[in-house]
Amino acid sequence: MKESVEKTIDIKRILKDKMGSKARFVPCFLVAWLKKIIHEDEVNRFLWENRNLKGTEWLTACVQYLDMTLDIVGAENLPDKNNGKLYTFVSNHPLGGQDGVSLGSIIGRHYDGKFRYLVNDLLLNLPGLKPVSIGINKTGKQSRDFPRMVEAGFNSDNHLLMFPAGLNSRRINGEIHDLSWKKTFITKSVETHRDVVPIHFSGQNSKRFYRIAKFSDRYLPFNLAMLFLVDEMYRNVGKTFRITIGKPIPWQTFNKTKTPMEWANFVEERVYALSSNDNKE
Repeated sequence: MKESVEKTIDIKRILKDKMGSKARFVPCFLVAWLKKIIHEDEVNRFLWENRNLKGTEWLTACVQYLDMTLDIVGAENLPDKNNGKLYTFVSNHPLGGQDGVSLGSIIGRHYDGKFRYLVNDLLLNLPGLKPVSIGINKTGKQSRDFPRMVEAGFNSDNHLLMFPAGLNSRRINGEIHDLSWKKTFITKSVETHRDVVPIHFSGQNSKRFYRIAKFSDRYLPFNLAMLFLVDEMYRNVGKTFRITIGKPIPWQTFNKTKTPMEWANFVEERVYALSSNDNKE
């Protein structure tokens, strides 16, 4: 890496921040492997070359950098940006990288940047993403702030983009499918009178990823699979993804006939019905 490239992502620094003096005991070969699996040099090069871009412009640069072709179906279902209403956009989360940046680019461009993600606060380390992100942390010292941050997001004057599963998809019964969706987007959309726009994103990661995810989910106390998401993103460079946008679901739909969890399942099923044949293996 040339000296002119400033390191935004630095594995050695991250290890030191997380482990303190114990970081020196991490074997050099493991540090080198970590740098390779997260593509430290490539990512830092992209971040440096696009350091002056923020928000929607940065997300669109990501789409171009990853050489993505987006086949958008149902674009007419995106509500008019001038109708005075705010919306909650919810999507399945098959990839963990391309899906996030491309949906952010689409929604950001349609609504002139007036949207926010609810994201893992680790992603706030990406300068271009930070202006359109509300960082949340469900664990650790910041866990007590989770309800407050969600509340702030829904009470803002921005549209919200959410992946209600929280984690990216897993292989379930031979299909690539999200884990159960959380109910937060239902309860908060009703409270703030936001209609919900369902979106389906096609695509999948490698078989290797799903094997690691299965092992991690079953045997480890942390999400090992997340470590491989950047590598999966680079494996998906140059691919075409179909994005299917459904008709908005009025917030009044989510009444007392079902529990919020049941309504979350209802919307999840609606999302997969938009493109039921994309994820069969």
